[in-house]
Amino acid sequence: MSFRISLSGMNAATADLNVTSNNIANANTTGFKQSRAEFGDVFPVSAYGLSKNAIGAGVRLNQVAQQFDQGNVEFSGKALDLALSGKGFFTLSNQGSTVYSRAGNFGADRDGFVVNPSGHRLQVYLPNSSGTGFDTGRMSDLQLATGDAPPQATGRVEVGSNLPADATPPTITPFDPADPTTYNHTTSLTVYDSLGAPHTQSLHFVKTANPNEWQVHTSIDGTAVGTPTTLQYSDTGALQVPATGVVTLPAHDPGNGAAPLNLALDLGDSTQYGESFNVSALVQDGHATGRLTGIEVSSTGVVNARYTNGVSTPLGQVALTAFSNPQGLQPLGDNGWAETFESGQPRRGAAGSSEFGLVQGGALEASNVDLTEQLVNMITAQRNFQANAQMISTQDQITQTVINIR
Repeated sequence: MSFRISLSGMNAATADLNVTSNNIANANTTGFKQSRAEFGDVFPVSAYGLSKNAIGAGVRLNQVAQQFDQGNVEFSGKALDLALSGKGFFTLSNQGSTVYSRAGNFGADRDGFVVNPSGHRLQVYLPNSSGTGFDTGRMSDLQLATGDAPPQATGRVEVGSNLPADATPPTITPFDPADPTTYNHTTSLTVYDSLGAPHTQSLHFVKTANPNEWQVHTSIDGTAVGTPTTLQYSDTGALQVPATGVVTLPAHDPGNGAAPLNLALDLGDSTQYGESFNVSALVQDGHATGRLTGIEVSSTGVVNARYTNGVSTPLGQVALTAFSNPQGLQPLGDNGWAETFESGQPRRGAAGSSEFGLVQGGALEASNVDLTEQLVNMITAQRNFQANAQMISTQDQITQTVINIR
């Protein structure tokens, strides 16, 4: 009996050493979660139950439990490196099957799909049709946009300006944009047509003979657009006419095959104060064609593609998964796990919501292995093995003594 008890102890110590060895071997593996060998004692049971003076029958390995403690977040500077701070797993697709991982060392394959080193594709929630959020009921592979961002024609121009209250009408008429003596002040900005071609829109402000009244002449590339717009201010300098501050200009043909420009000129922030002319804002909503310059990931897992034209387009939001019992997950190797009956049903969500942690772009979660702790475990398991081996040697001596009785 003692031989078997000690043998079970040696097997248990060997298992403990194997678990410790695996932890140490993966101390530098991204997203690795250390394991812990958990043991249970063994007691013989008779047909009538457990005797009061029964002696234990040894030890056995109950399970090797994964320890899902948070690892250190280390910055790498690589755009597609992602680290999770808090609960949750990255959701990956492996040719139709779902894999879960804490390792965020992603890259792009030849088709632009974001994959881990094993080729598993990162799952995201795609933008909804309204463009204001994400469809959290539908996951898809994250694919990076490799083409240019299409242009957008300017539709609205916002002008924030102040016109001097003490201005006098020009002495020379009529208005001529080539003659500075026929207007008081001017400013300009760049607008874009449907093909992404830039055009210069100029605004010329002319004081009229009427009190607190101005006219704005609009031209694009030197060609007048519509008739002058009349601006009327109150005696406190606030804009009164037009009442909404918005003027819809006639369609302008840029002459290069693009669709006509239909501009709305917003002068709602225009004022008439003091003695100086200044422009505080010139904003338009169009842009030219853009080339991809980089990828950014927000703390909530939103993946944005940045382009040279200043446009940032959301490609998706990283889909995270949580389990009631993470220790019930089935290890698959390559830092991946699969759901099981013991793990419970997967719960999907986005970073920063409910029980899920945050995503850190340009960083990786390191292994949660504490080398000092593992080395202490190694020494303890080694001593346990030696002690059980000594028990076998002692039992052998006792057995030999009995055999030698004459």
